[in-house]
Amino acid sequence: MKLIAKTFKGLEDVLAGELTALGAKDVKILKRAVSFESNKELLYKSNLWSRTALRILQPLTTFKAKNEYELYEAVKAYNWSPYLNVDQTLAVDAVVYSRFFKHSKYVALKVKDAICDQFRDATGKRPSVDLVRPTLLLNVHVAEDQISISMDSSGEPLNRRGYRTKEHPAPINESLAAGMLLLAGWDGSVPFLDPMCGSGTIVMEATMIAAKMAPNIRRKEFGFMRWNNYDANLWQRIVDEAKAAEIKPQVPIFGSDIAVKAIDISRQSALDFGLKQYINYSVSAFRETVPPAKKGLIVMNPPYDERLKERDVVRLYSEIGTQLKHVFMGWDAWIISSNFEALKFLALKPGSRYTLYNGALECRYQQFKMYEGSLKK
Repeated sequence: MKLIAKTFKGLEDVLAGELTALGAKDVKILKRAVSFESNKELLYKSNLWSRTALRILQPLTTFKAKNEYELYEAVKAYNWSPYLNVDQTLAVDAVVYSRFFKHSKYVALKVKDAICDQFRDATGKRPSVDLVRPTLLLNVHVAEDQISISMDSSGEPLNRRGYRTKEHPAPINESLAAGMLLLAGWDGSVPFLDPMCGSGTIVMEATMIAAKMAPNIRRKEFGFMRWNNYDANLWQRIVDEAKAAEIKPQVPIFGSDIAVKAIDISRQSALDFGLKQYINYSVSAFRETVPPAKKGLIVMNPPYDERLKERDVVRLYSEIGTQLKHVFMGWDAWIISSNFEALKFLALKPGSRYTLYNGALECRYQQFKMYEGSLKK
């Protein structure tokens, strides 16, 4: 069967690599997504193991429609009985980019009505709607007159690992953080530091990678578990294999932040998730941070400027550049920011660079190698 894994723009290649490593065939890069050929085992594994996927979808049908009547009739004509019965529940989520359809909620409503009316005409009863735990969660994608309907095998988005127990003002998405680490080549072989860790998302993702821990191993439920063809024995075997593969991280992992509250949140999240013993947290401004090792990897997400005055942003980024250049010689640093002007004040020459999106913000994700001594040609 064909599956589609959704991700952030800029992480498509990383996701394709993850899926290929899991055994996916015919892997193709799409816009903010990757398609691949799969069986049931790989569907389960991709939900459990993919660090950069947001959802795993199983396409059911595609057709053309330019108005609500054509949409309704095409959906009603499709046979929904293999996936749902009148005693089960459904929910429909729609994404619309079209001049023919303006409102995603209206599209979702028409699709839901068409499915329910099909069952009513056949049995005299209609399935119920459940927006929290539906038997069948459908994803409808509308691009002009092209309509695609897929089953959502993930249910809750895959980035919600379960360790974020308290709110933080500006948390980075878990899947984006994991993608940044994979782009930086993090594999748990050198010491790691996030000196502006906030609520600890990047540190947690780094620890899970170092521990060879499946990112969604703590999740209790996925959408596919409510499907009519769910294989509980197969799923249990996959989970058991994942747990058996976990190891103790082989290098020290550090997270620090100037805010005491942020470190408290980070510590609590790591404790609740069973990873606190692997992470060294401290309260410290980056300009006062001492390298915990001679060499290692830094990945950081400094403030962009939304809550800082311009002069403070310039000073902050200048301090980051100075600290990296004079104190963290021998380290490999990666920095993400949507403030392109502020990045110039690092006064460092970037190596590898990527364009990523933190929510709606276009960001540059750049590498800075801190060589010891002069850099010879």
